[in-house]
Amino acid sequence: MSDPTNPDVPDFENRDPNSPGFWDERFGQQFTPWDQAGVPEAFKTFVASRNAQNVLIPGCGSAYEALYLAERGWPVRAIDFSAGAVEAARAQLGAYAGVVEEADFFAYEPPFPPDWVYERAFLCALPKVRWQDYATRMAALLKPGALLAGFFFIGSTPKGPPFGIERGELDALLTPHFELIEDREVSGSIPVFAGRERWMTWRRI
Repeated sequence: MSDPTNPDVPDFENRDPNSPGFWDERFGQQFTPWDQAGVPEAFKTFVASRNAQNVLIPGCGSAYEALYLAERGWPVRAIDFSAGAVEAARAQLGAYAGVVEEADFFAYEPPFPPDWVYERAFLCALPKVRWQDYATRMAALLKPGALLAGFFFIGSTPKGPPFGIERGELDALLTPHFELIEDREVSGSIPVFAGRERWMTWRRI
């Protein structure tokens, strides 16, 4: 089923972003408008401010950031429930392909206690009905003092993905378990996220 309003969008059979097949189709047809094809500057800045620590990257897609961390000796595990995404990630990670796993975040047990879960287009890939599951699982994975930090896509959207979240909704979702310790504007976003991203660092309480 194609999108008549945008002839550049390929035909897709799967319309359910809760299904791995939805993402497999898009990686298979190389339609990944959320893919920055590189490492964002805000991520590099955050990494430079910290010592190496255990990092989990859910919904990793092509996992450029996982490669960036692995090359610098950081313990990192990147996961995605789409086989297509995992194949793409492993291809570009090369010698570090072993840090990528095909797994469902909501059932996954990482090989280490994460000190930082990196959020990059994962929450906004989830329909609103899964947002509470996201918050609950993040709280379960992170011990007090550990961080949920990365890019959050702010402002509601009529449809998705990406599924934007209002700022008040995000606060209500995370503040039962986390305190916000950093919130800043982002520059250099790709078109699908432009003007809507903020880098936020939430600390588990």
